[in-house]
Amino acid sequence: MKMFLSGIFLVVLIAALIVWFGVFRANANPPETAVEVGQPAPDFTLPDQEGKPVTLSEQRGKWVVLYFYPKDDTPGCTKEACSFRDNLTAIQQLNGRILGVSVDSVASHRKFAEKFKLNFPILSDDRFQVTAKYGVLTSFMGVKVARRSTVIIDPQGVIRKIFPSVKPEDHALEIHRALVELRNSIKTTPKS
Repeated sequence: MKMFLSGIFLVVLIAALIVWFGVFRANANPPETAVEVGQPAPDFTLPDQEGKPVTLSEQRGKWVVLYFYPKDDTPGCTKEACSFRDNLTAIQQLNGRILGVSVDSVASHRKFAEKFKLNFPILSDDRFQVTAKYGVLTSFMGVKVARRSTVIIDPQGVIRKIFPSVKPEDHALEIHRALVELRNSIKTTPKS
């Protein structure tokens, strides 16, 4: 019996390492993005964790932090979401709005948001349309997921910064710094 349990433990450990390595590799060499800095952000409407539609173009007037993540309630995605949750006020003070996107269902998002008290919309792209438009749709072990990346969109709807691969632990602070820099550069740019 002890030998049997050791064998099961070993199989689970190997499977966990394969999953971890696959997620790491999926984020290590991101493909070219389908969007570019300076172009208008592709518009979309997706349901949030409550099933309410959120349309990107209706966010005009705010800096939109559109962050894509692979899977609800996984270690890296949870760290990233909680970091945004904990830094939401600081980002809002810069006229920022956070929108998370993954290919998980609305029901999955609802559980994830409730469990970690997420205070911003997480959007369900379960038909892979938005993740494909933004060039972040990838496959892990035959399953389609969003690659961890972030796009910052200015109040006029133009893409101003792309983070093609991010570390979830300190990404919210990185976004805060980027918003400060972007806002300051726009204020100091002479109008022609």
